[in-house]
Amino acid sequence: MTEHVIAEKSGGVLTLTMNRPEKKNALTRAMYQALADGIDGAADDPEVRCVLIQGNGDMFTAGNDLADFAAANAGDADANRASEGNPLLIALGRAKIPLVAAVNGRAVGVGTTMLLHCDLVYVSDDALLTTPFVNLALVPEAASSVTLPSRIGHTRAFAMFVLGEAVTAQQAVDWGIANAAVPRDQLRAKARAAAEAVAAKAPAAVMATKALMRNPQLMAEQMAREGVVFAAQLKTPEAKEAFAAFAEKRAPDFSKVA
Repeated sequence: MTEHVIAEKSGGVLTLTMNRPEKKNALTRAMYQALADGIDGAADDPEVRCVLIQGNGDMFTAGNDLADFAAANAGDADANRASEGNPLLIALGRAKIPLVAAVNGRAVGVGTTMLLHCDLVYVSDDALLTTPFVNLALVPEAASSVTLPSRIGHTRAFAMFVLGEAVTAQQAVDWGIANAAVPRDQLRAKARAAAEAVAAKAPAAVMATKALMRNPQLMAEQMAREGVVFAAQLKTPEAKEAFAAFAEKRAPDFSKVA
């Protein structure tokens, strides 16, 4: 684990807490790996029957640390290697153990797409979910180009991906992204109770039910397709302009980008 991901086991639940609140839990390569290791390891740990994912601070996660994206666009070798595959996405796609999420405040990019791989999702009543990939001249990931439209419909998903439209807590519930929206001070208790309830069920039956409801091969194939396009788009002049605009706190201007 890394200092920015806290892992705690109790009551049959492995809790993975993103702990980089000063950076709005923006995810680094080390954080992705730690979360992936926790999810992958849970399947072989007899003490764990459910994984709960949450974030410290006032935001679930701001998504990928854009400094990594900008470095990849500039040709940094380490950043380019990092863009070749995201261990968290791979772990989510093949997860055998039930996953529960407690979403406090905003969830940006992968912070939202990871929820589509969770089996139970609880959001604070002030939560806001966004997938502004096209705003950054990028494309969806985590197989969300398939999972999000199948969950909420093509037109809503396109608006989220391309227009960057935000989804409120109540919309997330109404559209089937989340189970319930609760006051922020009740969120962790609600999600924890759900995780413990899952952990108390017959484990083989729970995992078999999850397996029957998912198609890991399809998830892996779609992630691979997305990954090729994402990596290519990451190195384009469009992306360079998007990252510069973000750093300079201005709207990007794609009118002169070849």
